[in-house]
Amino acid sequence: MGTPVTRRLRIRHTTRVSYAQAAVSSHNEVRMTPLTLPGQTTLDARVTVNPTTPTWSYWDYWGTQVTGFDLMEPHEDLTITASSLVETAPPGPQAPAPTWAEVARTTANSRLLEYTSPTGRTTVTRELVERARSASTGLDPHETAVAVSAMVTDQVSYLPGATGVNTGAMEAWEQGAGVCQDITHLTAALLRGLGLPTRYVSGYLHPERDAELHRPVAGQSHAWIEYWAGDWTGYDPTNSTRADESHVVVGRGRDYDDVTPHKGIYRGVAGGPPEVTVEFTRVA
Repeated sequence: MGTPVTRRLRIRHTTRVSYAQAAVSSHNEVRMTPLTLPGQTTLDARVTVNPTTPTWSYWDYWGTQVTGFDLMEPHEDLTITASSLVETAPPGPQAPAPTWAEVARTTANSRLLEYTSPTGRTTVTRELVERARSASTGLDPHETAVAVSAMVTDQVSYLPGATGVNTGAMEAWEQGAGVCQDITHLTAALLRGLGLPTRYVSGYLHPERDAELHRPVAGQSHAWIEYWAGDWTGYDPTNSTRADESHVVVGRGRDYDDVTPHKGIYRGVAGGPPEVTVEFTRVA
């Protein structure tokens, strides 16, 4: 067997916040630094802020690196730039799935329990869970994850702008349209309802797998799931594929609230929504 082909991606994630009037002060935390994991190595990462201010970093409960900073002087706008260089490799062969009894036994005695309960964003009706159960009858955990993901994407079309940042899973299901965040919340909700520990993954997806080297490509942040079937396995329900070397993990949690890229509060007059751009450059 040959050595897996790795790729190096440079990612530049920029968030610009403009205020209707100068903000008196603001307090912020950012989750935009890719993790180092099996199959993913962060070679360089930094977060810069304008206006310039000191930053600090820590690891939160879910294992995500957080950059925090305060601006205590009036400012009319805020620009956050997260730059990283990440090396990724294709996923290895998928391990055989454990039985459902083995999943239940392991879950009952571990922190996996945290990924089996619904949250405010991942609450669905009992009827919808039963529909997912019917769609996956007789399937092992790996097959169930794929079947439930297909059930979600058959109902919910990917449509940017169809939902807002606070849209819940059931709302997206009922309106039949959403973005990757909604599709991920729905898939996680249903798999948890079936007893399969599932976590929400926040990160990036390079939009052009075979992009030319050193050519910048516009993209966006992305969300997908990881479910536990003997080990954590990444699956992208929006694109109906295993998470692979084009996916870059930043954080995992129960839902979007645990891994929000930018959280902040400020004193001042309400302004418009932030302007976010993500640029990818394949360098190797």
